[in-house]
Amino acid sequence: MSASDLPDELWARVLELGAASSALGFRDLCCLAIASRRLGRLSLHPALWSALLSRDFPSQSQPSSSSSSTFTSQQQQQLHPKSLYKTKFERHKVRIAEARRRAVFEAEARVLACRRRLAELEESMRAEGERMKAAAQELDNLERVRRASVALNVWQPQVVHGRQKQLVQQCTVSVDSRVSDLNMELKVCKQQIATYKNSYNKEKHKLNEYEEALKRAKYHPLQDSHTNGIINEPATCKEEETEVNLLFAFKSSIVSRYQ
Repeated sequence: MSASDLPDELWARVLELGAASSALGFRDLCCLAIASRRLGRLSLHPALWSALLSRDFPSQSQPSSSSSSTFTSQQQQQLHPKSLYKTKFERHKVRIAEARRRAVFEAEARVLACRRRLAELEESMRAEGERMKAAAQELDNLERVRRASVALNVWQPQVVHGRQKQLVQQCTVSVDSRVSDLNMELKVCKQQIATYKNSYNKEKHKLNEYEEALKRAKYHPLQDSHTNGIINEPATCKEEETEVNLLFAFKSSIVSRYQ
């Protein structure tokens, strides 16, 4: 006895048990509908799609008690459960796509904020570097003034003595106090640059994580397969026959399970 010899009542019972036990989904039902005319006719039974509708969309399939949705509920009752399932499924796909777009936007916002923070840290490190360079240059000049003031007490040629005296006279601040201030400023600049570098490395690590999360949010297997030029070739008649035989064997196993 082959699967094609089974009566319609038994096939309908098999499909009802599959839909009730979550073993049969809408994709399986659509595949059965194109397997043969007989299964296509049986797969259109309203009870099957009603069971799938209440199982896959339980919150949306419950009747509403508000008066504003009465007319919509009457329209839904007049529709075939398969058409109603298709409508709800398309809306569900739109909601999923919108949620995916929101996730992508949020990931892009995190990446942009992290890059902005990195740019600010780079600017701060550059400013601190310029400040430290200016302090080091001024400290070098003051050290030259200090050496010149010490050298004035030693005999030197008139030309050298006059040049060093002029250098000392041009300095209008206390050399010792200013040198101490500059050493402290250099120390503070080094500490600040080290802090900025530590924050920069942390932000760089965050940026790598956010970019990976953005790639995962943007990843779509179907879109990537089209982008890479992967085109699924149509199945041959022999492959289609094999798929149909597998479907019949699967349903036959379900029949034998419940007998």
